[in-house]
Amino acid sequence: MFSSLIHYPRYSVYWSKADPVPSFISQDWKGHEERHKEALRKLAVTDTSFQMPKEVYEDPDVTGKNRYKYFERPFLPFYQQMPFNVVFASTRAEPYTFPPPSTKYLPIPSKYTVGTQTDYRDAEVQTDPYSPEYIVCQDSIPELLTLATLTWGRGLPAGQAEVEMIERAREKRAWEATLPPLSDTSQFEKRRRMMNAMERKEWAFREQEIEKLQEIRLEVLKELLKKRDENQNEVNMACLNAQWSKLQEVKEAKLAQIHRTHVSAIRKLLGKGKNIEGKLERRNIIKDYSDYASQVYGPLSRLGRFTDNNSEDFVVKNHYLNTYEGLVELESCLPEFVTQPRIRPPKPKVTTTKDGFLKRAARMDHELAEVHKALLEKKNKGLEAKKPMRFLQRKPIPQPRLPTPTLELSSNEEEDIEMAVIYLQKLLRGRVVQNMMFEGKEKRLELIQELRTSHALQEEDRLVKKAEKQVTLALQRQRNLHEHKVSLVENHLAGLEGWVLADMFDFLSKELVRLQEERRVHALAMLAERQRRMREAEESGRRQVEERRLQEEDQIFKEVIKVHQSTVTSYLEDIILNTEENTAEEQARAEIEKMAEEINDIAYEMESRRTQLQSEEIVAELVYSFLIPELQKDFVKEKVRNAQQKHILAAHQVIHRHTEDMLEKHSVEQQQASDTELLEGETENEQNS
Repeated sequence: MFSSLIHYPRYSVYWSKADPVPSFISQDWKGHEERHKEALRKLAVTDTSFQMPKEVYEDPDVTGKNRYKYFERPFLPFYQQMPFNVVFASTRAEPYTFPPPSTKYLPIPSKYTVGTQTDYRDAEVQTDPYSPEYIVCQDSIPELLTLATLTWGRGLPAGQAEVEMIERAREKRAWEATLPPLSDTSQFEKRRRMMNAMERKEWAFREQEIEKLQEIRLEVLKELLKKRDENQNEVNMACLNAQWSKLQEVKEAKLAQIHRTHVSAIRKLLGKGKNIEGKLERRNIIKDYSDYASQVYGPLSRLGRFTDNNSEDFVVKNHYLNTYEGLVELESCLPEFVTQPRIRPPKPKVTTTKDGFLKRAARMDHELAEVHKALLEKKNKGLEAKKPMRFLQRKPIPQPRLPTPTLELSSNEEEDIEMAVIYLQKLLRGRVVQNMMFEGKEKRLELIQELRTSHALQEEDRLVKKAEKQVTLALQRQRNLHEHKVSLVENHLAGLEGWVLADMFDFLSKELVRLQEERRVHALAMLAERQRRMREAEESGRRQVEERRLQEEDQIFKEVIKVHQSTVTSYLEDIILNTEENTAEEQARAEIEKMAEEINDIAYEMESRRTQLQSEEIVAELVYSFLIPELQKDFVKEKVRNAQQKHILAAHQVIHRHTEDMLEKHSVEQQQASDTELLEGETENEQNS
């Protein structure tokens, strides 16, 4: 549906192949005029004397009303860079054939292929932007065509980099326009200097681009290294936290064990303290059953009594609840609204009026919600406990344990003294509790007063609070009036200040515009003067170039005349030399052929006159010329070999004499070594014996 391919268009138009004329009706009727022409053609074929009248075709009117029929689509440059869904399908015009004058209807093709571009497109299916066709005038290169390489998504829409590239291209084209022409030989040095300067500038720009890329890569590398360090730190912190949490768990387990031991010891001490004298008391069953906190109703688990013993006897065992099949059967019995609930979404509460403003109730709810949120944040912020250190923990120094008291049997006087001391301790503890209550009341006196103000029950207190409320409201009214007066004064002063500042800024802006216009006019005057001087310099330069060009043309004409003269002389010399060589070659070939014929005649004549002896003599001479030199060569080789033999024998004698001496010496040394080993073995045997 949204294809942009040429060979697979979005849609195509076809003519229906259904023929309204039935097949049994002949469709060969061509009209009376065509039948008349056909009869004349048959008559011209059968009768040679009959001449066929010439057909007169109607005027095609190429420059008139039918001019549109003789046009083709223009050539489109940069065809490859244009999107396929923009360029229309080009149609090739067939050569014109004049139809017969009687034809009323032209043949209609059965299929058309037309490229389309829609005006209404959605954002999700939008392809490349539309680019209309264009025609480039002759001898003109529009600047826009230099940007044909930029396409949508690859340079378009243009950013800062593309704008800089366009500016550099403009500067380069302007620089190329200022280059001296190649035909001017006197400006070669200037052209070379300008090109060298431009090349250095381009290399400097490329170096800057490379440095920017390197900086970007360094920044990316730094970010990656920083991220890697952060990840490593996170891993290390996770390991440390895991280790710390493990140690904390061990510590908490030990503290819990110590706490349980401590509670057990305290409980034992309290039990012993209740019966200091160690008297045995019988169980009071009536007291135990009358007290609901006794061991009868709530036995302790540490004494071996568990209230949930045999609780499995009361567990309901049902097939429908303990098995999957029973649950499925129960679910099948449930109505549909239980398994598939239908939830109706609540209607949104209308908080705005028809004009689009918030209602008063909605605004009040929003303000109350913000106040409630602020109060909660303040409350939670105040209740935040001090966070413990993550890794370092302060190790408290335990206080020395008090010595365990021992109970010694004493007399009645000591017991009275001890009871008096205990009574005094109780008085002191009560006084401490009373002081704590008083301090707490003093600290929270404001809260108590606030409760009294909000929950006053006596009439006098209500009247006092009402009077205080009226006084407070009066003070608020006075403060509001004062603030209103101060705000009016401040608004008046602010208006005066704004008026003065507006006048001042208006004057400054006008002065700035005037100075800018003055500078612009001055710059235009300087540019006009500079342009006039440049034109004068260009005109003088053109006059000098024209004079120099005339001199060069005169010199070139003289050199061309000289070259023509030297070319004619060299051409004539080459012709003369070639003719001399050809004639000499022909004469030499004729003399050689003549001499060869004479030698052949002499040879044939000698062959015919030769006898058997002469033939044998010729064979002997040939054999002598082949065999004798070979024998002489073998004789010389044998002589050289005999001369070298004596030197070879002398060298062999010298080499073998030295080797024989070395072998004799080596054999003597081996014999001596074997003798010494035998002597040492005999001495060792004698010592052992």
